[in-house]
Amino acid sequence: MKHWNLDKETLVNRYHQGESVSTICADAGIARSTFYGWIKLHTTTVTEAGNKVSAAELIKLKKANERLSNMVQVLQKVDCRFSAPPKEKLYALEKLYGQFSVHVLCDAFGVDRGTYYNHVLRNKKKINSYQARRDALSAKILEVYNESNQIFGANKIKVVLAGQGIFTSVKMVSALMQEMNLESVRLSAKKNYERLYQNRKKKDHLQLDFSAKEPNEIWVSDVTYFRLKETTLYICAIVDLYSRRVVAYKCSTKQSSQLVSSTFKAAYEIRKPPKGLIFHSDRGSIYTSHSFRSLLQSFNVEQSFSPSGRPCHNAVMESFYSTLKKEELYRVDYHSINEFKKRLEQYIEFYNMKRPHSTLRFMTPNEYEERYVTRGGENPIGKSKQNVQNSISSQEQ
Repeated sequence: MKHWNLDKETLVNRYHQGESVSTICADAGIARSTFYGWIKLHTTTVTEAGNKVSAAELIKLKKANERLSNMVQVLQKVDCRFSAPPKEKLYALEKLYGQFSVHVLCDAFGVDRGTYYNHVLRNKKKINSYQARRDALSAKILEVYNESNQIFGANKIKVVLAGQGIFTSVKMVSALMQEMNLESVRLSAKKNYERLYQNRKKKDHLQLDFSAKEPNEIWVSDVTYFRLKETTLYICAIVDLYSRRVVAYKCSTKQSSQLVSSTFKAAYEIRKPPKGLIFHSDRGSIYTSHSFRSLLQSFNVEQSFSPSGRPCHNAVMESFYSTLKKEELYRVDYHSINEFKKRLEQYIEFYNMKRPHSTLRFMTPNEYEERYVTRGGENPIGKSKQNVQNSISSQEQ
């Protein structure tokens, strides 16, 4: 994956210098959720004393402070001193078993954890209050769990109980929840959703097979961007997998489902594909949006998706955009959006009509489709001599 060796702090600094999250994520090849996590961890806070502290350091300090606070509570609750004999300490700490983590109990009085565990396990059956407390705690856990609509897990339930004056450890809450077969719905929500709505599950119909027997059998698509001075331009293109021909494209200053919808409508109007067309893309929100999926369903088009984080499963589009940028976009200093759009239109025409493609035995996409027609195939755009300009669209949204 692209972001393994990235300098996280450098990317976060770019964000603080005013660069947009979408631009940084696209450039670095990372998910937005991942980058927002980096921002949270690497953003520094200046304390009242003037010291700079990162979010990660604050979290560490908060945990240390919580641990010390719990140790103080232990010292206040027991009836013996730190200097008391080990056996006296063990019996005193035994009463707090389940209220605090064993680490906190033992560290507060300098008791070896193994010794404490052995003592508790030997005497657990003799501690009448222990089982009574477990039963009472289980009832409170079940109450909080149900009040949260089965959403809260052990960590959140522990916090809620602490707010009610009931102090216990996450480990104890988790153990009691397992005994009662309680589980946060967050853990199984996605699995249940996919099970209930299996017909809407995103499937990869290509499975890295980028071949097609005839035109208008499989179309692939993706959206890329290009920075022109202070403006970000988004390009959506649709390529026919049979001939690698750019069927349609559109350029816009906004990345939206409307961009891909209008590009698809333009392609469909030009090609009028037969029933059974497969439309393949990544799992970006613009392709998985309800409006776009409904559009494809209205045209009886089967939708196919690359697996998450697997750009190689849409390699044809990745290759096309790489070629476009190397052969055109990165070579020209565009002075205006109009110039950019005009040069883009010229390049697409060149790509379809004049540029040999190695996958096509070094024929151009246009020649490859013409050969298909001469061999008895139906013309993919209806008229054998129709100019390539009629098979692309570049109007801005």
